[in-house]
Amino acid sequence: MEEVMVNANTLRESTFFKYQNQVFQVISYQHVKPGKGGAFMKLKVKNLKGGEIVSLTLRSDEKVAQLRTTEKPVQFLYRKGDLFYFMDMETFEEYTLDKKVLEDKEKFMKEGDNITLLKSGEDIIGLSLPNFVDLKVENTPPGVKGDTASGGTKPATLETGLIIQVPLFIQPGEVLRIDTRTGAYVERAKK
Repeated sequence: MEEVMVNANTLRESTFFKYQNQVFQVISYQHVKPGKGGAFMKLKVKNLKGGEIVSLTLRSDEKVAQLRTTEKPVQFLYRKGDLFYFMDMETFEEYTLDKKVLEDKEKFMKEGDNITLLKSGEDIIGLSLPNFVDLKVENTPPGVKGDTASGGTKPATLETGLIIQVPLFIQPGEVLRIDTRTGAYVERAKK
């Protein structure tokens, strides 16, 4: 992994860093300057090895190893058990990732989708999805007649197995635009 030593106060959302021999991704941060004493950073981070989200408090001048990341565009080929297979469309090199690395993002991926792998040196440390994906509704109960304007919702199972809340007028077979950051329905996809 490529890393550079930085002060904790330079960490921002989505950056990767190594602290106490573990790799973390910053989810949110807050710089705190109390009236008495030194400034510190309150971080909410995701441990990339176990996937758990924890809170860290670091002194602003405390040194951490920030990971330099590069993006590698790939195509999602297929899934076999807990392994996911991707291919670099330029070099045709294949990459295999374990489900733990995907952080539940597999619910937004279907075969043939273009994805971006995040690498630090030669190590794959995560992946980045587009902000919006289009997924087909596999199953949803019928809406109640007359309730379409009330703003009610119902569950819908999408082609990847993701279950979300959708408006009552959505029917099976429709393609929906989903926000990958929140997992929420945005709109019907344009045809």
